[in-house]
Amino acid sequence: MSIDFTGPHFTLQHLSINPHSVLGLIDILEGFNMPPKKSDSGPKTPTIIGRFGTTLKIGIVGLPNVGKSTFFNVLTKSQATAENFPFCTIDPNESRVPVPDQRYDFLCKYHKPASKVPAFLNVVDIAGLVKGAHAGQGLGNAFLSHISACDALFHLTRAFEDDDIVHIEGNVDPVRDIEIIHEELRLKDEELIMPIIDKLEKVSVRGGDKKLKPEYDIILKVKNWLKDEKKGVRFYKDWNDKEIDVLNKHLFLTSKPMLYLVNLSEKDYIRRKNKWLIKIKEWVDKNDPGAVVIPFSGTMELMCQEMSEEEMRKFLEQNKTQSSLSKIIKTGFSALQLEYFFTAGPDEVRAWTIKKGTKAPQAAGKIHTDFEKGFIMAEVMKFEDFKEEGSESTVKAAGKYRQQGRNYIVEDGDIIFFKFNTPQQAKKK
Repeated sequence: MSIDFTGPHFTLQHLSINPHSVLGLIDILEGFNMPPKKSDSGPKTPTIIGRFGTTLKIGIVGLPNVGKSTFFNVLTKSQATAENFPFCTIDPNESRVPVPDQRYDFLCKYHKPASKVPAFLNVVDIAGLVKGAHAGQGLGNAFLSHISACDALFHLTRAFEDDDIVHIEGNVDPVRDIEIIHEELRLKDEELIMPIIDKLEKVSVRGGDKKLKPEYDIILKVKNWLKDEKKGVRFYKDWNDKEIDVLNKHLFLTSKPMLYLVNLSEKDYIRRKNKWLIKIKEWVDKNDPGAVVIPFSGTMELMCQEMSEEEMRKFLEQNKTQSSLSKIIKTGFSALQLEYFFTAGPDEVRAWTIKKGTKAPQAAGKIHTDFEKGFIMAEVMKFEDFKEEGSESTVKAAGKYRQQGRNYIVEDGDIIFFKFNTPQQAKKK
């Protein structure tokens, strides 16, 4: 089965689609991953598996020589080693990448501030895993510990042929490669869970500590899912809040959100055609439903980075294509369950990173602890209202400038001015 974008339509099984965008393939692949419709059960924020905080990291994982370090280089505009042999990246490279946002750009252009601070995505380049990594093959144990320190994963797989770049498995087969990575992470979790069970059994069963018995039962359920069902933690969709609390205590490798990046040749990316894409998408839909698949070309991105802005613009226009980096960064940031609000004025435009579902006082605390302690209210403008009306005063005149209290859940892109008390006086910031 293949996808051919040379005509005005293409057919996937029995579904006929008209790709309106320039990058039809990317939009179509992500279109099949539309987020589920919002529940009508109310504004309750779902409990999330993972660490809590705003300095979370996303790691780049995959087999050796699939393009991880090249991707990291173009993503961060850094110079991490990218050589044609396994394990060239022994220590994880870390960097932070500005999150592209037209709203932020608009506010900077409007206010012309002295200081500009965007939101950042923290990215870790992790050396290539190999089959047997869970048992220490290659440099597996060190790399798996680096994965443990991350909160989400870019799972990068190779779908390009190149005789000059050896494949550690002997040939290009991205579906097989994806399965290898998943199995190594699952086997490592299976190994990690046994000492946890032994300790809880000793205390809660043999020692009679009834308080720990519920945790013991939950860990046994996790073990059954990992070892007997041979599935990753996040693939079980019905963990309840108490179970998620236990999972968040142990942070298994297979509980981390994963985004699939498919590294294509420049030619395949530009023509939006590659024999592996349908097979990868079918595997993800079956085994990791809801996960996002994003094709990109590390070779093309690297080439574009070496061009001037005008040269890159002409190249992209001539080839009727565009970079995938902005989409990848935004999707990675969202996978960490992060968002941001703005403070904006002539002194500074800044994006403040918060966890999704954060209430106004805690958001204020990101700026300064005094803001949270003495919180009075949040004065909120929606970015769309500010852009449409043209100024803060016209937003107020239109009745769209709202005062929100302690229970207000901050929304992505809010422009906020906090009022708070100090021992001396009330201030507006």
